Amino acid sequence: MSGPVFNKRLILASASPRRRELLSLITADFEIITREVDERSAENDMENKGIPAVLVSEGLALLKAKAVFDELPEEEKKNVLVIGADTSVILDNEIFGKPKDKEDAVRMLTALSGRKHVVATGVALITYETVKCFTEETLVEFYECDRYQKDLIERYCSSDEPYDKAGAYGIQNNGALLVKKIDGDFSNVVGLPVPRLAREIESVIY
Repeated sequence: MSGPVFNKRLILASASPRRRELLSLITADFEIITREVDERSAENDMENKGIPAVLVSEGLALLKAKAVFDELPEEEKKNVLVIGADTSVILDNEIFGKPKDKEDAVRMLTALSGRKHVVATGVALITYETVKCFTEETLVEFYECDRYQKDLIERYCSSDEPYDKAGAYGIQNNGALLVKKIDGDFSNVVGLPVPRLAREIESVIY
């Protein structure tokens, strides 16, 4: 199925291969430009301001998109849509980021086991005319932390897979074995809420 033809140049402000693959479900006509941002400092600042954990990703997505948009040549800005995204795994209002090491990954996955947590992906869309942000939430439930789950966590954390992912798991790969069920958009857990994003892009461009 061929995607829509947009009247603006689309830029994805993310180096994530998962987001690149997901955005290609909407259109193949986009490019990737990223800029370094101090995510940890911004996250701490939002926490100090009392911003709910579920909305932190939206703030980071806007920061990433704005960093790219602001550095574009002025003559290019009127014909561009920049998309920023950030995904958080949240349990009891605590954000589980990317694990520092194996011990941290095991800690996260053990804490998530037998519980339901929220995966929140914040998305920011910036054009010359407008800025639009939204957050998509998916509820994920892990299997209980029985002997099998503990062994699975140990094997999983001995692989390379958990360490570039929020919450230390990727539901699209072997991390799926940890998951009992989800309530909401699967693609959102992977890193980009494709069905909603497709509609939001249309609403911003046209």
